[in-house]
Amino acid sequence: MMSFKSLLAGLAALATFAPTVAAADSCWWHNGSLMRLSAYGEGRAFHYENPRGELASAGVFPGTMLFNGRNQGGFYSGAANVFSSSCPGQPLSYQVQGPVGAGQTSVTLYGTREVRNGCYGTGQYVQDVLTFTYAFQC
Repeated sequence: MMSFKSLLAGLAALATFAPTVAAADSCWWHNGSLMRLSAYGEGRAFHYENPRGELASAGVFPGTMLFNGRNQGGFYSGAANVFSSSCPGQPLSYQVQGPVGAGQTSVTLYGTREVRNGCYGTGQYVQDVLTFTYAFQC
């Protein structure tokens, strides 16, 4: 009879060979927060499921939308929000796009957004990279 420890070791070894495909309504990690990905046809949205603590001061709570867009052939495009504690509840929206990773367990979005001073734009821009990594079926 196989021990529980041996069974776990065998499953762990098997997991390195079997690709994982993320489900459409699933949980993902992003920048220390747990996100929920919702899919509806080509539509995709990432909402905060369990935001990291310091985001509350920026007006981010469970259910707050971070990304809303589409998945067309493994390529996401749409609008992302950036949040600021100096302007809580008033996210800045900007365009992002990027690929779904191999095995559909990661999504990386790239965009250019305006730098803020309080609630106002500065006319300066920075490149943003948003990385989502599949966590589990939620």
